[in-house]
Amino acid sequence: METGFAQAELIAVLAAVTANEPRVMTIRAGKALPSGPFESSQTSLQAGLRDWIESQTGHPVGFLEQLYTFADGDRDPGAGAGMRRISISYLGLVREQAAPGAGQPEWHGWYEYFPWEDRRDGADAQAAALDQIAAGLSAWADSDPHLQSQRRQRIDFTFGLNGWNWNEDLVLQRYELMYEAALIPEAGGRPGFGQPMQGDHRRILATGIARLRTKIKYRPVAFEIMPASFTLLQLQRTVEALVGLNLHKSNFRRQIDQQELIEETGETTAETRGRPAMLFRYRPSVLEARQMAGTRLPISRS
Repeated sequence: METGFAQAELIAVLAAVTANEPRVMTIRAGKALPSGPFESSQTSLQAGLRDWIESQTGHPVGFLEQLYTFADGDRDPGAGAGMRRISISYLGLVREQAAPGAGQPEWHGWYEYFPWEDRRDGADAQAAALDQIAAGLSAWADSDPHLQSQRRQRIDFTFGLNGWNWNEDLVLQRYELMYEAALIPEAGGRPGFGQPMQGDHRRILATGIARLRTKIKYRPVAFEIMPASFTLLQLQRTVEALVGLNLHKSNFRRQIDQQELIEETGETTAETRGRPAMLFRYRPSVLEARQMAGTRLPISRS
């Protein structure tokens, strides 16, 4: 049977960090990412996407880049028999605000969908989820004696088990492995392991999280979601929220100082305990000068 292509759609992963928690814009009561048909009349895909996002969510977008183009018909039951829906996904960074758009959007935490990805101190949901996931994957590995060894190696490497270190960038690989093992509803598995989303939207969200976790290591894009002024602790907590890890405080601040990413505003805040904390702002000239050479935010684990 020949496979045709359905109309292309645009899907937006709009990320923000609020109260030290990474958040994503959703529609349909958190079950989907903002999405809609691509109109061929748009002269610029990215410019058209910005207009579309603002009309759907009522939210202006700053940083925006293409993530990936998905065309897997067998993973999208909404595409119809013999059809492949082309999904063009984008990652946008914003500062969370009320979303009065036409699509009735609302904000949800990343870790509602991927609780195992939050490895900061006190992340009890992550620890419990990992134990259950490991048990489910182990049963899946043992179900095929011919592939058992290979599957166990993939599980250990992807989830940082049995001597392997956790790699925060492997968000998509972890989700895909769980999909292959049919541990999640999107693959026909039972409910559990995070909130499901329609079609392939959680896969696309995983792609966006992985891209952002990788990108903040060589470009200071985290500043796109920071307020105009902030403390060093607020900046560290934002990066920790995005990567799902605790970072070494001294190393973080030393590398920030070495790269001259920020400058003092001359003001302080009394929001923290003890003496007032100095407020900083991002130096726009740093991004202009270092975009091509690459500037990374320090990811030094505690």
